[in-house]
Amino acid sequence: MAVSASPLARELEDDVLDRFLRYVRIDTQAAYGSRTYPSRLEQLDLSRLLAAELRALGLDDVELTEHGYVLATLEPVEADDAPTVGLIAHVDTSPDAPGANVDPQVWRGYDGGELALPGNPEQVLSPETSSLLRERVGHDIVTSDGTTLLGADDKAGVAEIMAAVAYLVAHPDAPRPRVRIAFTVDEEVGRGADHFDLERYGADFAYTLDGQTVGEIENETFSAFELEVTFRGRVVHPGTAKDKLVNAVKLAADFLSRLPRDGLSPETTEGREGFVHPHRIAGAAEEVAIHLIIRDFDWARLEQHAALVERLAQDTVAGVAGASVEFARRVQYRNMRETLERYPRIIEAAEEAVRRVGLEPTRGSIRGGTDGTLLTEMGLPTPNVFTGGNEYHSVREWISVQDMAIAAATVVELVRVWAEPGRGS
Repeated sequence: MAVSASPLARELEDDVLDRFLRYVRIDTQAAYGSRTYPSRLEQLDLSRLLAAELRALGLDDVELTEHGYVLATLEPVEADDAPTVGLIAHVDTSPDAPGANVDPQVWRGYDGGELALPGNPEQVLSPETSSLLRERVGHDIVTSDGTTLLGADDKAGVAEIMAAVAYLVAHPDAPRPRVRIAFTVDEEVGRGADHFDLERYGADFAYTLDGQTVGEIENETFSAFELEVTFRGRVVHPGTAKDKLVNAVKLAADFLSRLPRDGLSPETTEGREGFVHPHRIAGAAEEVAIHLIIRDFDWARLEQHAALVERLAQDTVAGVAGASVEFARRVQYRNMRETLERYPRIIEAAEEAVRRVGLEPTRGSIRGGTDGTLLTEMGLPTPNVFTGGNEYHSVREWISVQDMAIAAATVVELVRVWAEPGRGS
């Protein structure tokens, strides 16, 4: 992708980069298994900053809710009959890689070669392994130093919304609808919508800024189960354990070895293929709990994947005296496509905004989920808009400044599209 020829995007580059660099330096990692909300209270540091910045822009109704959400209103201009449009991004980052003390690196005018990250030179970004990086010669690339994730998921979305809102406030010459902004917490641990009050939010529909590929509007996500498999054994002193000890660690290892190796896993699937992913494990000889995430676009296949896991676990303990296994299954989210297909104009408006910044829109399916997946199920249709990020949840995460700017420009155009006569009817 050539450096953006969109004048609006070029105008937004400096602001979106400044905001992004400010936000990623704040530690907002979510945490699995926490009993607080948000799961780590450090997330509120960024929430408070965003609330202050929105107030400084002059927005109305800015509030930091009791659950850590930031809500605000951008009032309409000459568009009294337009719908209320929501813009959403999440402040938290993934627990799957180190996330504290992020030291962002800006590589100006990328020349197409390898980027050895300075904090860990073994981490090298290469156009040979990333076709998208190869396409961004001339762009300004932002990475971490290689010891932490960058936080583009989803601080790029946060920065893009903030830059777009700042632009709209500074340019009140064009009609715009009422816009409701929301920054959520704990999306990365599947709890971003736990306390989201749709009536309090007051949007007719919304868009999450939480995608990746530039120009892509996503109207479909995986459906998802969370499955915890707990093996229990029988513990005695190892010195007198003959014919008595049943080691839960070995049961867990046996079970994991039974999972499919040539398919049905994240490392062997792509496109519309689902997977079973053992994600975390904890325990000792007496008891071991394995946490798995199970994903598929089709609900019936999702059920089949879960049934396979449970059968393999039962087979593991079958005939082993003193061994047992228990299951705890939770539905995390459902594919949002069926609901969104009832609201085609919401997707079409996003695609029109993409065209207005000089790109050809594409539709995509997310091999994961977003806050929008849950909000759509709750009754707020919420497709996903690109941010430009790459290699999320890893220390190799990177993003182009120009891609962030064109995403912010797309948000500006999207807001303006909804102010046009007849668009909301």
